[in-house]
Amino acid sequence: MRTLACALLGALLGGATVTATGATAALPASVQQGALVIGHAAPGTRVTVAGKPVHVGDDGLFVFGVGRDEAGPVAVTLGRDRRDVAVTPRDWPIERVEGVPPKTVNPPAAIAARIAREQAEVVAARTRDDSREDFAKGFAWPVTGRISGRFGNQRIYDGDPKAPHSGMDIAVPEGTPVKAPADGVITFAKPDLYLTGGTLLLDHGFGLSSNFLHLSRIDVKVGQHVRQGQVIGAAGRTGRATGPHLHWGFNWFGVRLDPLLLPGIAQPL
Repeated sequence: MRTLACALLGALLGGATVTATGATAALPASVQQGALVIGHAAPGTRVTVAGKPVHVGDDGLFVFGVGRDEAGPVAVTLGRDRRDVAVTPRDWPIERVEGVPPKTVNPPAAIAARIAREQAEVVAARTRDDSREDFAKGFAWPVTGRISGRFGNQRIYDGDPKAPHSGMDIAVPEGTPVKAPADGVITFAKPDLYLTGGTLLLDHGFGLSSNFLHLSRIDVKVGQHVRQGQVIGAAGRTGRATGPHLHWGFNWFGVRLDPLLLPGIAQPL
């Protein structure tokens, strides 16, 4: 039964898999920056990533994320077994965004304080760590459209360099229905954040969460459990946005990951 479970996990992840025999594990030789890794160990095994314990399900499933700037190797221990996973670097292009209102690029002190408060609320919502394995079935696109902004690309707003892009932008008309990419529980839902406008967080279990920004409409409430493919809102251009689109971000707790590397998400043509 365990062999079958590991085989199914391997098919789901397309090779970025952890398989286990007893309390040991075989890890991929390397993973890309921005990747999610889903693993399987013997039930009851204590697993740590970079020295920090991670949630292990009753079935031995565990996950961790590799950040954009992670140089590696990532040290993973399963019981007494330690493995080092190399990290493959990626090329991060620079995007130039023009026409953003100056007050949103460098807001005054009062607005900056508001932004800090709002971002603290979002960060708090990402600390949830429960045993739901809603992520284990894989992911689907929340909308279909042209990718107008990729994860990790550094953005320069009107000549002012800012932090790298935290997710993926998909250009779609305002009002386009946004669907849940996987099952999960809504942990944050507010229509008017200063930077991100209509903002939703959908927790998939084990510290994994999707965020959807610049929404024109929110159709769900905090605490609601939703299914993959269920409409949760509508794309828009609220907050700091130069045009209608959906920003889809993905996190493992505070580590931002690339939605294009999620299991089940095919690369665009």
